[in-house]
Amino acid sequence: MTEPYAPKGVDKLDKKFVDSANPPHWTGMDAWIASVCYNTVEAGKKNLPVPKSWKDLTKPVYQGSVVMPNPNSSGTGFLDVSSWLQMFGEDGGWKYMDDLHKNIAWYTHSGSKPCKQAAAGEIPIGVSFAFRGAKSKAKGAPLEIILPSEGVGWDMEATAIVKGTKKLDAAKKRVDFSITKEANVMYNKGYAVVAYPGVAKPVEHFPEGILDAMIDNKFEWAATNRKRILAEWQKRYDSKSEAK
Repeated sequence: MTEPYAPKGVDKLDKKFVDSANPPHWTGMDAWIASVCYNTVEAGKKNLPVPKSWKDLTKPVYQGSVVMPNPNSSGTGFLDVSSWLQMFGEDGGWKYMDDLHKNIAWYTHSGSKPCKQAAAGEIPIGVSFAFRGAKSKAKGAPLEIILPSEGVGWDMEATAIVKGTKKLDAAKKRVDFSITKEANVMYNKGYAVVAYPGVAKPVEHFPEGILDAMIDNKFEWAATNRKRILAEWQKRYDSKSEAK
């Protein structure tokens, strides 16, 4: 579906943001990062400690206090599930999700909704992504945005050329621009991690240490196993999903 093209200056990008094919089929722009949105006010009412790790969220004290996205309807949800399977291994990942399921109040059909609900005080803890948490915190929500100690899953926005386009030269120019330092400075206005090394400056309300927390995400493995993972998740946990 995509036309391979190596844009001018692609060698300057962080390698994890460039397709491994030669020439690459896509080039990354920026990344969004999994995180936990913790409402300090609502959690305080229930005497819920600040979770420091993913495994903390399986402790009995958090029963009925956690919301996360359904991976069948949310890319952020799939990011979470696939990253847990990579971090903890297949058996350990499903065991972790079995334990977490006991504490889940409901699964949403939106990746940003758990953090929005935590920001609104509807739930003490929402598993979402850092950008959503920072945006809510900037508006005054009593949130703490947490990067769990085991590491965090992430995904990227990327640029590619659709195969068969009638305006190939124009598309190449667009891709050339998408990887420039100038473009990456613009991406950094909303994303704390961008593809061009040395460009990213701290984004207000984002937690520190994001680059160190990002796992070595195996995107090809996640794509190859996606259908199987989603079917297994649906069978095990869909009973707590919100109605569409």
